[in-house]
Amino acid sequence: MKPRQGWLALALVLASLLAAASTWWLQAGRQAAPAAVEGRGCTLEPQPASSAHPGMVWVPAGSFDIGDTVYPEELPRRRRHVDGFWMDRTEVTNDAFAAFVRATGYLTVAERPVDSAKHPGLPPEMQQPGAVVFVMPPDVRGRADISQWWRYVPGADWRHPGGPATGIQGHGAFPVVAVTVEDAQAYARWKGQALPSEAQWEWAARAARPAPAPAHEQPRDANTWQGLFPVVNSGEDGYVGLAPVGCYAPNALGLHDMIGNVWELTADAWTPQHGDAPPPDQVPAGLRGGGAAQQVIKGGSFLCAPNYCMRYRAGAREPQDRDLAASHLGFRTVLVAPGP
Repeated sequence: MKPRQGWLALALVLASLLAAASTWWLQAGRQAAPAAVEGRGCTLEPQPASSAHPGMVWVPAGSFDIGDTVYPEELPRRRRHVDGFWMDRTEVTNDAFAAFVRATGYLTVAERPVDSAKHPGLPPEMQQPGAVVFVMPPDVRGRADISQWWRYVPGADWRHPGGPATGIQGHGAFPVVAVTVEDAQAYARWKGQALPSEAQWEWAARAARPAPAPAHEQPRDANTWQGLFPVVNSGEDGYVGLAPVGCYAPNALGLHDMIGNVWELTADAWTPQHGDAPPPDQVPAGLRGGGAAQQVIKGGSFLCAPNYCMRYRAGAREPQDRDLAASHLGFRTVLVAPGP
Protein backbone atom coordinates (compact mmCIF):
# COMPACT_ATOMS: atom_id res chain seq x y z
CA MET A 1 0.00 0.00 0.00
CA LYS A 2 1.13 3.60 -0.51
CA PRO A 3 0.73 4.96 3.03
CA ARG A 4 1.46 8.49 1.89
CA GLN A 5 -2.09 8.61 0.63
CA GLY A 6 -3.94 9.95 3.67
CA TRP A 7 -7.26 9.00 5.19
CA LEU A 8 -9.30 11.33 3.03
CA ALA A 9 -7.66 10.21 -0.20
CA LEU A 10 -8.22 6.63 0.83
CA ALA A 11 -11.85 7.42 1.53
CA LEU A 12 -12.35 8.86 -1.93
CA VAL A 13 -11.06 5.76 -3.71
CA LEU A 14 -12.67 3.22 -1.39
CA ALA A 15 -16.00 4.70 -0.39
CA SER A 16 -17.89 3.23 -3.33
CA LEU A 17 -16.64 -0.25 -2.43
CA LEU A 18 -17.65 -0.29 1.21
CA ALA A 19 -21.27 -1.17 0.46
CA ALA A 20 -20.23 -4.67 -0.70
CA ALA A 21 -21.60 -7.58 1.28
CA SER A 22 -19.60 -8.56 4.34
CA THR A 23 -19.43 -12.13 3.08
CA TRP A 24 -17.59 -10.92 -0.01
CA TRP A 25 -14.99 -9.17 2.17
CA LEU A 26 -14.37 -12.27 4.19
CA GLN A 27 -14.21 -14.71 1.31
CA ALA A 28 -11.79 -12.45 -0.55
CA GLY A 29 -9.71 -11.89 2.56
CA ARG A 30 -9.07 -15.60 2.91
CA GLN A 31 -7.15 -15.55 -0.34
CA ALA A 32 -4.33 -13.83 1.52
CA ALA A 33 -4.45 -16.12 4.56
CA PRO A 34 -1.19 -17.84 5.58
CA ALA A 35 -0.57 -21.01 3.58
CA ALA A 36 2.34 -23.16 4.74
CA VAL A 37 4.46 -25.10 2.28
CA GLU A 38 5.49 -28.47 3.66
CA GLY A 39 9.09 -28.65 4.79
CA ARG A 40 9.74 -25.09 5.97
CA GLY A 41 10.78 -24.95 9.59
CA CYS A 42 9.70 -22.09 11.85
CA THR A 43 11.48 -22.98 15.08
CA LEU A 44 13.61 -20.23 16.58
CA GLU A 45 17.12 -21.24 17.49
CA PRO A 46 17.63 -21.41 21.28
CA GLN A 47 19.41 -18.57 23.04
CA PRO A 48 21.96 -19.11 25.81
CA ALA A 49 20.39 -19.36 29.27
CA SER A 50 22.74 -16.57 30.35
CA SER A 51 21.35 -14.10 27.79
CA ALA A 52 21.15 -10.64 29.38
CA HIS A 53 17.92 -9.80 27.56
CA PRO A 54 16.03 -12.92 26.41
CA GLY A 55 14.40 -12.57 23.02
CA MET A 56 16.79 -9.79 22.01
CA VAL A 57 20.16 -9.64 20.26
CA TRP A 58 23.00 -7.16 20.57
CA VAL A 59 23.59 -4.68 17.73
CA PRO A 60 27.09 -3.17 18.02
CA ALA A 61 27.85 0.51 17.42
CA GLY A 62 28.96 1.76 14.04
CA SER A 63 28.67 4.32 11.25
CA PHE A 64 27.17 3.98 7.79
CA ASP A 65 25.56 5.91 4.94
CA ILE A 66 21.82 5.67 5.52
CA GLY A 67 19.48 5.19 2.58
CA ASP A 68 19.64 3.74 -0.93
CA THR A 69 19.31 4.82 -4.56
CA VAL A 70 16.21 3.01 -5.92
CA TYR A 71 13.48 5.52 -4.97
CA PRO A 72 13.74 9.30 -4.39
CA GLU A 73 12.75 9.12 -0.71
CA GLU A 74 15.87 7.01 -0.01
CA LEU A 75 18.09 9.96 -0.92
CA PRO A 76 20.32 11.70 -0.17
CA ARG A 77 22.67 9.18 1.42
CA ARG A 78 23.76 10.62 4.76
CA ARG A 79 26.41 9.51 7.24
CA ARG A 80 24.94 8.25 10.51
CA HIS A 81 26.49 6.92 13.70
CA VAL A 82 24.58 4.47 15.86
CA ASP A 83 25.48 3.50 19.42
CA GLY A 84 25.11 -0.13 20.42
CA PHE A 85 21.65 -1.37 21.46
CA TRP A 86 19.56 -4.49 21.94
CA MET A 87 16.81 -5.40 19.47
CA ASP A 88 13.98 -7.96 19.45
CA ARG A 89 15.19 -10.81 17.29
CA THR A 90 11.72 -11.18 15.77
CA GLU A 91 8.72 -9.01 15.10
CA VAL A 92 6.38 -8.73 18.10
CA THR A 93 3.96 -11.65 17.94
CA ASN A 94 0.24 -11.98 18.56
CA ASP A 95 0.99 -13.89 21.77
CA ALA A 96 3.33 -11.18 23.06
CA PHE A 97 0.88 -8.39 22.22
CA ALA A 98 -1.99 -10.34 23.80
CA ALA A 99 0.01 -10.57 27.05
CA PHE A 100 0.37 -6.79 27.01
CA VAL A 101 -3.37 -6.29 26.43
CA ARG A 102 -4.28 -8.73 29.22
CA ALA A 103 -1.96 -6.96 31.66
CA THR A 104 -3.04 -3.41 30.82
CA GLY A 105 -6.51 -3.54 29.28
CA TYR A 106 -5.14 -1.55 26.35
CA LEU A 107 -7.46 -0.80 23.42
CA THR A 108 -5.77 -0.32 20.05
CA VAL A 109 -6.48 2.59 17.74
CA ALA A 110 -8.28 0.31 15.26
CA GLU A 111 -10.69 -0.73 18.04
CA ARG A 112 -11.60 2.83 19.02
CA PRO A 113 -14.14 5.19 17.42
CA VAL A 114 -12.67 7.17 14.54
CA ASP A 115 -12.10 10.85 15.35
CA SER A 116 -14.09 12.43 12.53
CA ALA A 117 -12.88 15.89 13.58
CA LYS A 118 -9.37 14.87 12.55
CA HIS A 119 -10.62 13.34 9.32
CA PRO A 120 -13.46 15.49 7.94
CA GLY A 121 -15.24 14.20 4.91
CA LEU A 122 -14.99 10.49 5.64
CA PRO A 123 -18.04 8.48 4.58
CA PRO A 124 -20.01 6.89 7.44
CA GLU A 125 -18.55 3.45 6.78
CA MET A 126 -15.02 4.71 7.34
CA GLN A 127 -16.01 6.38 10.58
CA GLN A 128 -16.37 2.93 12.09
CA PRO A 129 -13.39 1.36 13.89
CA GLY A 130 -11.39 -0.79 11.52
CA ALA A 131 -8.23 -1.26 9.51
CA VAL A 132 -7.04 -1.52 5.93
CA VAL A 133 -6.85 -5.12 4.68
CA PHE A 134 -5.13 -6.55 1.63
CA VAL A 135 -7.41 -8.61 -0.63
CA MET A 136 -5.94 -10.38 -3.64
CA PRO A 137 -8.02 -9.37 -6.70
CA PRO A 138 -8.78 -11.76 -9.57
CA ASP A 139 -7.44 -9.17 -12.02
CA VAL A 140 -6.46 -5.49 -12.13
CA ARG A 141 -6.63 -2.56 -14.52
CA GLY A 142 -3.26 -0.99 -14.00
CA ARG A 143 -1.69 -0.39 -10.60
CA ALA A 144 -2.61 3.26 -10.03
CA ASP A 145 -5.89 2.48 -8.22
CA ILE A 146 -4.92 0.79 -4.94
CA SER A 147 -8.57 0.18 -4.09
CA GLN A 148 -8.34 -2.85 -6.36
CA TRP A 149 -6.47 -4.70 -3.61
CA TRP A 150 -6.82 -2.63 -0.44
CA ARG A 151 -10.08 -2.49 1.53
CA TYR A 152 -10.96 -0.49 4.61
CA VAL A 153 -12.80 -3.13 6.65
CA PRO A 154 -14.87 -2.06 9.69
CA GLY A 155 -14.15 -4.44 12.55
CA ALA A 156 -10.66 -5.36 11.37
CA ASP A 157 -8.12 -5.07 14.19
CA TRP A 158 -5.21 -7.01 15.68
CA ARG A 159 -7.53 -9.76 16.94
CA HIS A 160 -9.40 -9.87 13.61
CA PRO A 161 -6.78 -8.92 11.01
CA GLY A 162 -8.97 -9.84 8.03
CA GLY A 163 -12.26 -8.54 9.41
CA PRO A 164 -14.80 -9.45 12.11
CA ALA A 165 -15.14 -13.13 11.13
CA THR A 166 -11.37 -13.75 11.10
CA GLY A 167 -9.19 -14.39 14.13
CA ILE A 168 -5.72 -15.23 15.40
CA GLN A 169 -6.45 -18.49 17.20
CA GLY A 170 -3.58 -20.84 16.41
CA HIS A 171 -1.56 -17.90 15.07
CA GLY A 172 0.13 -16.79 18.27
CA ALA A 173 3.57 -17.00 16.64
CA PHE A 174 2.58 -14.73 13.74
CA PRO A 175 3.53 -11.04 13.88
CA VAL A 176 0.85 -8.81 15.34
CA VAL A 177 -0.61 -6.51 12.64
CA ALA A 178 -3.30 -3.85 12.36
CA VAL A 179 -1.48 -1.75 14.96
CA THR A 180 -0.48 1.91 14.76
CA VAL A 181 2.59 3.70 16.08
CA GLU A 182 0.62 4.70 19.19
CA ASP A 183 -0.12 1.04 19.89
CA ALA A 184 3.48 0.00 19.27
CA GLN A 185 4.82 2.72 21.55
CA ALA A 186 2.39 1.71 24.31
CA TYR A 187 3.61 -1.89 24.10
CA ALA A 188 7.25 -0.76 24.07
CA ARG A 189 6.78 1.40 27.18
CA TRP A 190 5.14 -1.54 28.97
CA LYS A 191 8.25 -3.58 28.18
CA GLY A 192 10.57 -0.78 29.31
CA GLN A 193 11.80 -0.47 25.74
CA ALA A 194 11.25 1.75 22.70
CA LEU A 195 10.70 1.70 18.97
CA PRO A 196 13.93 1.80 16.95
CA SER A 197 14.91 4.96 15.15
CA GLU A 198 15.17 4.71 11.38
CA ALA A 199 18.97 4.67 11.66
CA GLN A 200 18.95 1.98 14.34
CA TRP A 201 16.58 -0.16 12.30
CA GLU A 202 18.57 0.17 9.08
CA TRP A 203 21.91 -0.47 10.79
CA ALA A 204 20.49 -3.63 12.37
CA ALA A 205 18.99 -4.77 9.04
CA ARG A 206 22.44 -4.35 7.48
CA ALA A 207 23.77 -6.66 10.24
CA ALA A 208 26.00 -3.77 11.41
CA ARG A 209 27.89 -3.71 8.10
CA PRO A 210 28.79 -0.26 6.73
CA ALA A 211 28.78 -1.38 3.09
CA PRO A 212 25.35 -1.63 1.45
CA ALA A 213 24.20 -4.76 -0.32
CA PRO A 214 25.89 -4.91 -3.74
CA ALA A 215 22.65 -5.55 -5.62
CA HIS A 216 18.91 -5.03 -5.28
CA GLU A 217 17.63 -8.49 -6.22
CA GLN A 218 14.63 -9.94 -4.46
CA PRO A 219 15.92 -11.81 -1.39
CA ARG A 220 15.63 -15.59 -1.48
CA ASP A 221 15.31 -16.15 2.24
CA ALA A 222 12.53 -13.71 3.16
CA ASN A 223 8.75 -13.54 2.97
CA THR A 224 8.06 -11.44 -0.11
CA TRP A 225 5.81 -11.76 -3.19
CA GLN A 226 6.81 -14.22 -5.91
CA GLY A 227 4.96 -13.55 -9.14
CA LEU A 228 3.02 -10.70 -10.69
CA PHE A 229 1.67 -8.42 -7.96
CA PRO A 230 -1.19 -8.30 -7.02
CA VAL A 231 -2.80 -11.19 -8.92
CA VAL A 232 -0.29 -14.08 -8.89
CA ASN A 233 1.75 -15.22 -5.89
CA SER A 234 3.36 -18.64 -6.27
CA GLY A 235 4.35 -18.85 -2.61
CA GLU A 236 7.79 -20.18 -3.53
CA ASP A 237 9.18 -18.75 -0.29
CA GLY A 238 6.84 -20.97 1.74
CA TYR A 239 3.96 -18.62 2.49
CA VAL A 240 1.24 -16.67 0.75
CA GLY A 241 0.46 -13.87 3.18
CA LEU A 242 2.00 -13.56 6.62
CA ALA A 243 4.44 -16.13 7.99
CA PRO A 244 5.12 -16.98 11.62
CA VAL A 245 8.23 -15.32 13.03
CA GLY A 246 11.46 -17.26 12.71
CA CYS A 247 10.59 -19.11 9.48
CA TYR A 248 13.50 -17.59 7.58
CA ALA A 249 17.20 -17.61 8.37
CA PRO A 250 18.40 -14.70 10.54
CA ASN A 251 20.94 -12.17 9.41
CA ALA A 252 24.49 -12.22 10.74
CA LEU A 253 23.39 -10.62 14.02
CA GLY A 254 20.64 -13.18 14.64
CA LEU A 255 17.71 -10.95 13.62
CA HIS A 256 14.82 -12.60 11.75
CA ASP A 257 12.53 -10.99 9.16
CA MET A 258 14.21 -7.63 9.01
CA ILE A 259 13.30 -7.82 5.32
CA GLY A 260 9.81 -8.92 4.27
CA ASN A 261 6.91 -10.45 6.23
CA VAL A 262 5.58 -7.15 7.65
CA TRP A 263 6.58 -3.52 7.38
CA GLU A 264 7.96 -2.31 10.72
CA LEU A 265 7.22 0.96 12.49
CA THR A 266 10.06 3.19 13.65
CA ALA A 267 10.24 6.08 16.12
CA ASP A 268 11.00 8.62 13.39
CA ALA A 269 8.49 11.02 11.89
CA TRP A 270 8.40 10.99 8.10
CA THR A 271 10.29 13.44 5.92
CA PRO A 272 10.24 13.12 2.12
CA GLN A 273 14.01 12.64 1.90
CA HIS A 274 16.93 11.95 4.19
CA GLY A 275 18.48 15.05 5.67
CA ASP A 276 18.73 16.78 8.99
CA ALA A 277 15.39 15.35 10.06
CA PRO A 278 13.81 16.86 13.16
CA PRO A 279 13.22 14.61 16.16
CA PRO A 280 10.16 12.34 16.14
CA ASP A 281 6.86 14.21 16.53
CA GLN A 282 8.43 17.55 15.51
CA VAL A 283 8.07 17.43 11.75
CA PRO A 284 6.63 20.65 10.26
CA ALA A 285 3.03 20.16 9.14
CA GLY A 286 3.98 20.96 5.56
CA LEU A 287 6.22 17.90 5.35
CA ARG A 288 3.71 15.41 6.68
CA GLY A 289 1.64 14.90 3.57
CA GLY A 290 -1.61 13.02 3.20
CA GLY A 291 -3.48 15.21 5.67
CA ALA A 292 -2.16 13.25 8.65
CA ALA A 293 1.10 13.02 10.55
CA GLN A 294 3.16 10.12 9.28
CA GLN A 295 5.82 7.76 10.53
CA VAL A 296 8.74 6.05 8.81
CA ILE A 297 8.27 2.32 8.22
CA LYS A 298 11.02 -0.04 7.08
CA GLY A 299 11.73 -3.44 5.64
CA GLY A 300 8.97 -4.12 3.13
CA SER A 301 6.43 -6.92 3.57
CA PHE A 302 5.00 -10.06 2.04
CA LEU A 303 3.47 -7.77 -0.61
CA CYS A 304 6.76 -6.50 -2.06
CA ALA A 305 7.51 -7.84 -5.55
CA PRO A 306 9.98 -7.00 -8.33
CA ASN A 307 7.17 -5.39 -10.36
CA TYR A 308 5.79 -3.41 -7.41
CA CYS A 309 7.27 -2.06 -4.17
CA MET A 310 10.90 -3.07 -4.52
CA ARG A 311 11.37 -2.20 -0.88
CA TYR A 312 12.76 -5.53 0.33
CA ARG A 313 15.99 -3.67 1.15
CA ALA A 314 17.50 -2.26 4.34
CA GLY A 315 17.73 1.23 2.83
CA ALA A 316 14.12 1.37 1.65
CA ARG A 317 11.56 3.45 3.53
CA GLU A 318 7.90 4.46 3.32
CA PRO A 319 5.52 6.80 5.19
CA GLN A 320 2.56 5.46 7.17
CA ASP A 321 -0.30 7.53 8.59
CA ARG A 322 0.02 7.36 12.35
CA ASP A 323 -3.59 6.48 13.06
CA LEU A 324 -4.23 4.08 10.17
CA ALA A 325 -3.77 0.37 10.95
CA ALA A 326 -3.03 -2.10 8.16
CA SER A 327 -2.79 -5.84 7.70
CA HIS A 328 0.84 -5.74 6.52
CA LEU A 329 2.23 -3.55 9.30
CA GLY A 330 3.91 -4.63 12.57
CA PHE A 331 6.90 -3.69 14.71
CA ARG A 332 9.73 -4.73 17.00
CA THR A 333 11.40 -2.93 19.92
CA VAL A 334 14.87 -1.94 21.06
CA LEU A 335 16.57 -1.44 24.40
CA VAL A 336 19.47 0.88 25.13
CA ALA A 337 21.54 -0.98 27.72
CA PRO A 338 25.14 -2.21 28.13
CA GLY A 339 26.19 -4.85 25.67
CA PRO A 340 27.14 -8.45 26.38
